Parts: sequence; C-alpha cells; structure tokens
Amino acid sequence: MFREATPADADRIGELVGAAYAKWVPVIGREPMPMKVDYAAALSRHRIDLIEVGGALAGLIETLLHPDHLWIENVAVHPQWQGRGLGRQLLGHAEGRARAAGCAQLRLLTNAAFASNVALYERTGYRLDRAEPFHLGGTTLYMSKSLA
Repeated sequence: MFREATPADADRIGELVGAAYAKWVPVIGREPMPMKVDYAAALSRHRIDLIEVGGALAGLIETLLHPDHLWIENVAVHPQWQGRGLGRQLLGHAEGRARAAGCAQLRLLTNAAFASNVALYERTGYRLDRAEPFHLGGTTLYMSKSLA
C-alpha cells in the first residue's frame, strides 16, 4: 500500500499538498507552509512515502530520520480521501519506520488552528510539548509520541 516517492512524483506531491491544505487558507489567512515547499528539493532531503488508491495519489507522509527520533515534516491526505483513516495509516507507517530504526520517539509540529489535525495527533498518542507564537498571531504546536 505504501511506496517511497521518487523525483518523478514531485509535481503530484505538490498538487496533493495544495489540495489537502487549501481548506486551511481561509482559517489562517495565508497559504500554510507546506504549500510553499519545492518538493523536488524536499525529496533530496527527506523521505516521502505515498499511498495510492486506484492509481491516484491519496496521501503522503514526509519524514526525516534523526539519531533519537523520527521527525514528521508533513502528513497530507487528498480531500477526496479524508475521513477514511488514511491519516492514521500514514502515522502508523511512520511509527513502524521509527521502531525499525530504533527510535524511541516521533516528533512533529502543526498549526494550532488546524483543529482536526491536532485532534488526530492527540487520538493517536501524540502529546503537546510546547506552543510558540508564529506569524501574525498564529501558534505552532510541537508534539511528540513516545514509543517506549
């Protein structure tokens, strides 16, 4: 079900991320940071794993392995596939990668205004580590999940 993205996937990844994050533009009054990423460049620095359904890109998780944790840079599910458990599957996939690499923790950050995302992270065992002000009144939430 999962496959690692290749450079040939960069445009499709950008399109998926744009569609997935579009709903947050009116909430925060600007494009979320993942919508501004050059995914061709990101693929050279991070691992991006994809879920495809019937040949269509349905979701992705972008990660970076550190010695003591797996950093989740981005989780995105196409609006057509949201609410069907793909976000949980993507997070579970990252957890499996972290365990296989011997990491005891996963970490991520998100915008506090992305309420459904925050709720998903909390339901899947992530806890709030800290909150920091960000960009014109926003708040960045730093979250982690222990695998011990």
